[in-house]
Amino acid sequence: MAVVFVPAEDRSVHDEQGIRAELAPMSVEYERWDLSRVQENATADEVLAAYAAEIDEMKRLGGYTTADVIDVTPETPGLDAMLHKFDREHTHLEDEVRFILAGRGVFFLHEGEKVVSVEVGPGDMLRVPRGTTHWFTLCEDRRIRAIRWFQDTTGWTPHYTESGVDQGYQPLCFGPAYLGARVDTSIGV
Repeated sequence: MAVVFVPAEDRSVHDEQGIRAELAPMSVEYERWDLSRVQENATADEVLAAYAAEIDEMKRLGGYTTADVIDVTPETPGLDAMLHKFDREHTHLEDEVRFILAGRGVFFLHEGEKVVSVEVGPGDMLRVPRGTTHWFTLCEDRRIRAIRWFQDTTGWTPHYTESGVDQGYQPLCFGPAYLGARVDTSIGV
C-alpha cells in the first residue's frame, strides 16, 4: 500500500480511501490492483496479457496508445543517468501512469505551496495528470517493475521547472527498508 506524506504538516496517510482523498485535489488518481495474476518472474508479455482488460480500459479512458513493462534493478545500465533525468522538478505534456508490480519509488507532487510525497509499491496504480509539477526517485533498493501507459509513443520528455523546490526534500521511503528488518521477539522455549 502506498504511503502519502505531507512534510509541511508532518502527516502521513496509509489507507486507500485516505490516500485517494489526499491526492484528489491535485487530480492525481490512486487505486489498488490485484497482483495475484502473475508470478514475480513473469515475462513482460505475460504481465501485459494478464492485465489486458485493465490496460485496454485505461487506454480507452485516458487516450493512451500503448503500454509496456519497465523493469529496473540496481544492475540496469545507465541507472544513475536515468534517475537523474526524473529526480528534478518537472512536468510532462502527457499523463504519467504506473501500476507497480515490484519494488518501490517516491513521487513528489508540488502544487502551489504544497508538496506531497507518494511512496508507491507493489499493487499501487498512480496516474499523475499532464502538467502536474513533480519529480520521482527510487527507494534505496533501486528496484521497480511497472506497467506504464503512453499517450505518445515517444515517451515522456521532462520539462524542468528549475524552481529548486526539489532540493528541499529528501528521497525518503517509509516502507520496509526504512523501518528495518523484522526482529523476532518471541521467547524460545
